[in-house]
Amino acid sequence: MTSATPVHPDQRYIDALLANDHALIREIYEQYSTETLHWVRRNSGTADDARDVFQESLLAITQRARKGGFQLTCPFGAYFFLIVRGKWLNELRRRRKNPVTNELPAGLIEGEERNALELAEDTLLADRRERLFQEKFQQLSERCRQLLKLSWAGDKMEVVAQQMGITYAYARKKKSECIAALIKSIKGSDAFNHLA
Repeated sequence: MTSATPVHPDQRYIDALLANDHALIREIYEQYSTETLHWVRRNSGTADDARDVFQESLLAITQRARKGGFQLTCPFGAYFFLIVRGKWLNELRRRRKNPVTNELPAGLIEGEERNALELAEDTLLADRRERLFQEKFQQLSERCRQLLKLSWAGDKMEVVAQQMGITYAYARKKKSECIAALIKSIKGSDAFNHLA
């Protein structure tokens, strides 16, 4: 996506998610929940599946937008649908069911489809990376998780060591070991090889 691509007026929905603007978020539900329900049900899902994938898609979009530098350059509906589609396809793969159809939203003008696909791919990739990180982080020992959380919160290592009741030198050494274990676990995962 080039920097010359203008921000789409539907950026207001992204801003609403970030600001927790209930009125605009309700508008998102009103405009897209029924379409999501019908589409998921046509593709081997249930109403509960549709509600879950709708929520997960909004969460993925919000998390991606919070990382900064995110600008919507296509209609929100097209972008949202591609996120829903990607998440549902992943769920069907996990369940080993029939793949979803290749339907794309109608009414996209030239260039918007490419922009929507790029934004959706970026968001889905960021979501998969975050899930892999969280999964492997939770597999660390409680002590490692506590040490990393405290150090990543911005506290100086001297303060972290004191809070944990360990020496500064041990805290630095243990932090390095915990990060190395986390990286090894992530890189050793089958999912890591699918994260381009």
